[in-house]
Amino acid sequence: MTQPTTPQTSQQTSQQTTPSRSFEFAGRTVNRMGYGAMQLAGPGVFGPPKDRAEAVAVLREALERGVNHIDTSDFYGPHVTNQIIREALHPYPAGLTIVTKVGAVRDDQGGWLPAHDPDDIERAVHDNLRNLGLDAIDVVNLRIMGDVHKPAEGPVEPQMERLARLRERGLVRHIGLSNATAKQVADAERIAPIVCVQNHYNLVNRADDAFVDALAARGIAWVPFFPLGGFTPIQSTALSTLAQSLDATPMSVALAWLLHRSPNILLIPGTSSRAHLRENLRAQDLELSADVLAKLDAIGNPSA
Repeated sequence: MTQPTTPQTSQQTSQQTTPSRSFEFAGRTVNRMGYGAMQLAGPGVFGPPKDRAEAVAVLREALERGVNHIDTSDFYGPHVTNQIIREALHPYPAGLTIVTKVGAVRDDQGGWLPAHDPDDIERAVHDNLRNLGLDAIDVVNLRIMGDVHKPAEGPVEPQMERLARLRERGLVRHIGLSNATAKQVADAERIAPIVCVQNHYNLVNRADDAFVDALAARGIAWVPFFPLGGFTPIQSTALSTLAQSLDATPMSVALAWLLHRSPNILLIPGTSSRAHLRENLRAQDLELSADVLAKLDAIGNPSA
């Protein structure tokens, strides 16, 4: 796989580029700016939120502003975010794509534990169906827990075989992988089609650059989790300087870079406040010149 090239020709440096706003995903056209529900739970993604009414309002405003792709999991809370989504949005509007993930559970202290037995996978699918109030889930991602913090090789066939069976029964429409390697995607695809990969990726975390490009060539969605750095937000003087020159916030620019990075990238930034939601959504309106994109590229890929 080749590394992505950074546009650097002098004729292009001042030209503004606007990425596509939509992508064909799981049989639907979705807006590339989606919403991740993880922050609707309490601190540490555990327990109820401080302000449930605001959490409901965030979801409703997201849809009013054009979001039609929501990412969640029943192990957020646990159960909390799915129950809030149901309260806020059920019955769900036509065209809304809800994506969840299975493969982990929480202990009594909020720890994240692997739950990869096929029976655990099926139980988690039913938990998501019940708490979301759905008869079928649009996309279920298998969250691989060989290494909680990064992709690590390991078998996915037993879990995929159970998900494929649930897909045949009509409970799951499409399957994706989270925290996955390229080999695991290939292994999974021998059992059922994979429509997305959800890995840790952002402006400064670029280990999967070639992976993004390989999936883009095949029309498979790349859904970066922690697009703004997650529990440790992106800190970059260069990013802050560029953002100031664009009259935008650093986080909006970091999201805009992802939208420009590849057309298969679908964003799911999360927040528990409507003000922060509006700030995130402004990223889709930012036009970045080739010169700015090259400078942003260099923050996470100095050799570019």
